Amino acid sequence: MVNKGEKEICLGPKDKEIGCCRVESVISIDDRGQMVLPKEIREKAGIGAGDKLAVVIMEKDQGICCISLIKAKELEQMVKGLLGPVMKEIIAR
Repeated sequence: MVNKGEKEICLGPKDKEIGCCRVESVISIDDRGQMVLPKEIREKAGIGAGDKLAVVIMEKDQGICCISLIKAKELEQMVKGLLGPVMKEIIAR
């Protein structure tokens, strides 16, 4: 449960269940290594010009098997959710 005034985080220790993944679209990488997130995905995710995204990778067999994009603000909230209670305990000592 989220306290009044707090924003609920997407993933973190409070999640009991993570929804199913699915292929939303297939995108291409151009010669400069750039890609475009389709407008529908940007709108659905609330991503706009100037927003920061964290690139998170998963490695398997000495290579990258999965690349995820997470809004930097969401990642910040996840880290605070994980480390906040630990930091409070350390400070209280």
